[in-house]
Amino acid sequence: MMMLSVGLAAAIRIGLVLLFLPFSALDKVLNFRGAVGQACEAVSSPTVAAGLILMGLFVEVFMSLGVLTGIADRACAFVLAGYCGVTALLWKQFWKPGDFWSSNTGQGRTLFWDFLKNFALGAGFLLITFGTDAASVSHFFAHPLSSSHPYRVAQEHIAP
Repeated sequence: MMMLSVGLAAAIRIGLVLLFLPFSALDKVLNFRGAVGQACEAVSSPTVAAGLILMGLFVEVFMSLGVLTGIADRACAFVLAGYCGVTALLWKQFWKPGDFWSSNTGQGRTLFWDFLKNFALGAGFLLITFGTDAASVSHFFAHPLSSSHPYRVAQEHIAP
């Protein structure tokens, strides 16, 4: 049962970061020019766009590794939640195409679902950050670099 618990905890965390590590990070490395081009949609300077892509690559790799390993995983998940929100606001602007209400198959509708998916993924990271109860929230603010110890299994005491 202990191995199943640890395996399930690992699988959940892998599922949360899978978008970023390896896929999005690898895409940034293999298609750096294309990523910079996409970032230029949000900022006009190619130099700033390249800097944003490099910062995004750092976040995707190192914060994902923190979530996976449990090392400062709460802080790493907090950064990833913010990253999800920022990328939704910068690149999933469903309100810009102007076809959200006029077309069921328009670009606005497609972007809307991607926008919501980003925020839902961010919420998943916030569950790692803050936990599911008020005590866990206050613990994060008191010790933001602490680990949630995701692979620790509490030993139940069995009465003789």
